[in-house]
Amino acid sequence: MIEVYTDASTIGNPGPSAAGIYIKQNKQQYEYGVYLGEYTNHEAEFLAVIKALEICQKSFAGEILSIRSDSQVVVATVDKGHTNNLAFEPLLKHIIRLQESFPFVFYKWIPDKNNKNADRLARTALKRS
Repeated sequence: MIEVYTDASTIGNPGPSAAGIYIKQNKQQYEYGVYLGEYTNHEAEFLAVIKALEICQKSFAGEILSIRSDSQVVVATVDKGHTNNLAFEPLLKHIIRLQESFPFVFYKWIPDKNNKNADRLARTALKRS
């Protein structure tokens, strides 16, 4: 199972945003920081998951993924597979499409203190933009 940690950093709401993705596969670790553009903090959290799934499609196709996020909104929305928020709907649909590349994708909410690597990567990517 591949452990995937995602986080987003946003200045303002909406404002410039970046995603941090930290991936653990056995003893290997992979780090990604991606500038996203202008988004709300919640949209950026969804986009962090999308970027993580896109990276995993290229590097870990066919693997079981455990995606960990400190965004309760993202985890709850993806677990339900439904949202009434019009801004989140296309993001959720994109996540659902990307998940089809994997046999199983699990989502787990984690506290901020357990997501420090992804947070660091997101903050660094935002500073570089």
